[in-house]
Amino acid sequence: MTTDTPLIDRLINELNYPVLDLNNIDQFLSKNEYSVLFFTEDVKRFAESNDVAVVLPELISLFPDLIPAVIGRDDEKKLQSRYGFLSWPALVFMRGDKYLDTITGIQDWNDYIEQIKEILSSQTSRPKAIGIPVVSG
Repeated sequence: MTTDTPLIDRLINELNYPVLDLNNIDQFLSKNEYSVLFFTEDVKRFAESNDVAVVLPELISLFPDLIPAVIGRDDEKKLQSRYGFLSWPALVFMRGDKYLDTITGIQDWNDYIEQIKEILSSQTSRPKAIGIPVVSG
């Protein structure tokens, strides 16, 4: 598979990050104690996806229990609604098939480290819902 950017292609073709879609994501999650799902969206619209593509392998080297994957563009919007984030790019952290949390956009290095430590030691939860706010009349 190739994408819009050599940086994301490197994750897939050189570092062998699997590409997930609606057909294989559940199987991937069930096989891994901890995983991080990289939602890139359109790199032309969200240039920070390239930055995250550079940082992600470095994060994985510090947190080797995290198994990374790239979410395929065809099912990205459908899977976005499953995990409830609103900003791109996104790193969705999972324990098995249970949701932990999401980090969106690019972060400072130390912020990534502190957030990921906290996320990996946290309890699983329900993803935040994407929806229309209900306003009483």
